[in-house]
Amino acid sequence: MPESSTIEPAANGQVDAVVFDVGGVLIDWDPRHLYRKIFDDAAEMERFLAEVCTVAWNEQADAGRPIAEITAELCRGHPDKRPLIESFYARFPEMMKDALHDTVTLLERLHAQAVPLYVLSNFSAETFPHARKRFNFFECFTDMVISGAEGLKKPDPRIFELLTCRFSLAPARTLFIDDRQDNVEAARDAGWQAVRFTSAEQLALDLDALGLLPQVSAPR
Repeated sequence: MPESSTIEPAANGQVDAVVFDVGGVLIDWDPRHLYRKIFDDAAEMERFLAEVCTVAWNEQADAGRPIAEITAELCRGHPDKRPLIESFYARFPEMMKDALHDTVTLLERLHAQAVPLYVLSNFSAETFPHARKRFNFFECFTDMVISGAEGLKKPDPRIFELLTCRFSLAPARTLFIDDRQDNVEAARDAGWQAVRFTSAEQLALDLDALGLLPQVSAPR
């Protein structure tokens, strides 16, 4: 059984629009999908991702820094690992294994019911076109806010305000779905309703609780 989810701040209140994160919610994105092809030793790969091409390093691109700039900077610090570092963005599409199809099905159900749908994603403006070109589910969205294009990234409260102001949404009637707890908490602090994504099954239950998918059973 999926765990119960808490929807805040307006539990079971009216929802006028739904905002989705992308990586980890709609796309199975993980640098390991690429680096397992490069490293023979899993422990060595994990050290590389923990110490060199780290989450914090990649988040600089999500915040709008040019990929060429952060790559060159990191290569200067780790000249012996230059080919490995350069592969991160040169082979970025290989990090996107596939769509998370059960979640996409829920997205399509919302779209079929004419629910206004938006993207709020931490994503480099330089790599996001790879995702948009590959996955046709982006056609379901009314519009998008991509962090790298804005120079702001979640959980900065300003990016939540930017989205609601740009698209004239009421925060208390906007539902946010993200796989990271810090981003969910930031959305709640901004006055949004928010759920943490753990599985499509749990998300279906959360959407059903809000009356958004009354005719849809949770995926099996």
